[in-house]
Amino acid sequence: MVGKVLGIKDLEQFSSRRSSVYVDPECDKFFELPLFIAASSNDITTKCQCWQFSPGKEPALRSHTEIQQLLQQGKKRDVKNILRENSWPINSPIRSQLWPTLCGQHQTKQQMLDGFYWEMVHQVFGTTELSEKPIMLPAFVDATHCLPYHLTSTGRAVADRIVNVLGYDCPDITYSPVLYPITSILLHFMSEEEAYICLAGLVGSKEKVFINQTKLQHEVTWKTVMQIAKKHTKSAISYFQRICPGLKLERVFMDWCWWILAGLPFQHLVRIMDCYFHEGIKVLYRVALVILNLFHKECQSNNEWSPDNIKNDIGNALIKFCKKIPVSPAKLLHAAFSIRGLSTQYISRIFIKTEMLLKSRSVLNSGSKQLIKSRSSDNLPTSQSQVNIQMMSHTLTIREGEKSPGHRAIAMGVYPIHNLKSQVCTNEDLFTLWSWLPVRITMYQPVLLYTTEEHGCSLTTFYVRVEQHEPTLLMIKTCNNEVFGAYCSSRWFERNVKDDKGQRQAYFGTGETFLFSLYPERAKYPWVGIEGDKDLGHSSELFMAADSKMITIGGGEGQAIWMDENIRFGKTDSCKTFNNPPLCPSGDFEIRVLEVYGFVGI
Repeated sequence: MVGKVLGIKDLEQFSSRRSSVYVDPECDKFFELPLFIAASSNDITTKCQCWQFSPGKEPALRSHTEIQQLLQQGKKRDVKNILRENSWPINSPIRSQLWPTLCGQHQTKQQMLDGFYWEMVHQVFGTTELSEKPIMLPAFVDATHCLPYHLTSTGRAVADRIVNVLGYDCPDITYSPVLYPITSILLHFMSEEEAYICLAGLVGSKEKVFINQTKLQHEVTWKTVMQIAKKHTKSAISYFQRICPGLKLERVFMDWCWWILAGLPFQHLVRIMDCYFHEGIKVLYRVALVILNLFHKECQSNNEWSPDNIKNDIGNALIKFCKKIPVSPAKLLHAAFSIRGLSTQYISRIFIKTEMLLKSRSVLNSGSKQLIKSRSSDNLPTSQSQVNIQMMSHTLTIREGEKSPGHRAIAMGVYPIHNLKSQVCTNEDLFTLWSWLPVRITMYQPVLLYTTEEHGCSLTTFYVRVEQHEPTLLMIKTCNNEVFGAYCSSRWFERNVKDDKGQRQAYFGTGETFLFSLYPERAKYPWVGIEGDKDLGHSSELFMAADSKMITIGGGEGQAIWMDENIRFGKTDSCKTFNNPPLCPSGDFEIRVLEVYGFVGI
């Protein structure tokens, strides 16, 4: 297999030629065989000593078999702790099995058939032999960051071929600068085919994020890191801004992933990957914060990183610092995982909020006319799209659950979406509404969080059950059988968020919020800013407001939806935020049923 991977017919011939794929330039020694062969064979070890950890009185390292058994038992937390604590030597054979196992657990597609990769190679290149000519890389690769990590020209050709096949198999990838470096790292510990299968698992993961695949995701990610850093590394951020008054943090954080991937020594990087392949990109977030704090500390005690030396290019200085990072891989990870208040839910909330903000601005700046705020039938799904939605909906479920103040969800029942027993809308209405949701939201499972039919008519209960979810979908049925509601992009908990002056913000939310009417008319009313109008004013951004006495959606010369504290009476007017008509003819309404849905996994 290895001979085939490298385009060499005779492995012994390859060995005798000493034509290693991998070379460590730091010690000027060549590996006798490719490192992934050394790692996967008990008989072959690398002769390069500079990457080996010195022996110490540490507890015995855990084996791949133990970790595999824990994963099969669903004990992912135990696996997480093992990966964080076990510092396997860089030439340990465990990674040739461990990394494929870790990546394989994220695979959402059916398991690849034997030979699938080589069939793809033949389909893309017309042969499985490795060409000696350079291969043109896919457009999603960043040519300035094709980090080889000591691969020779043959090894780089293998990496080139893998990313080309992945791009062919995954046409949705449009921008992914980290994909090539991760490919190079994987190749040190496994064959070409295994590396491809690992990448396919990471790219296809739905539960966790590993590899960004679009420019939007890339931008959202570095802006998320910047927001987290402002909270968790305040001293470092303040120091950099003090020594560089005109510093734009955006320029620094745009390269955050290269502090790690291009800066850190290879032995640090391999240990980070041990955890990353199990936990996802949040591992890199944590490491980036530690790097900032360590760099800040060194700047205050080491003349090499004095303000005069770094103020002109802090971003490049950070990468140089990482090359000489003064802590071991174990200490770096220990510090990273000791950061408090950096939960997955917290990171996800910042990520989604940043993503919605960027999307709103993008649409506003582009002046897109794709979404129309009128009652035109242009916004209604066609008969074919309803069929498509219904087919997709067979794979979804509506799970009615409770979320107590202790954040304990109790499943009450499971129903196919096409048999949803909603007290507000019909199946046809549901399919229409589903077609109006942002595409990424339709990939998640809807959950009934609150209904007046079972949970009573109390705003207090509403907040307890709903306020931590983002986004939410509100559907109202009046005593006159009108049906309307709103998709609310932000958490209702944000009614409690205070500004710098200690005052609660009156309105919150983003331009992804929209209104809808299902009966007697069907219409969607998106944010007026979608059309890219200029000088809309403050009244165009009054998306959501709430307190102990009321809930409001939409504002400016009227409120699109207003409900009282007993969730019994309400009113609806035209408003500037959505430029909507009243959602029911009389303007005032009495609520028969209110249902609120969230989405699992967000």
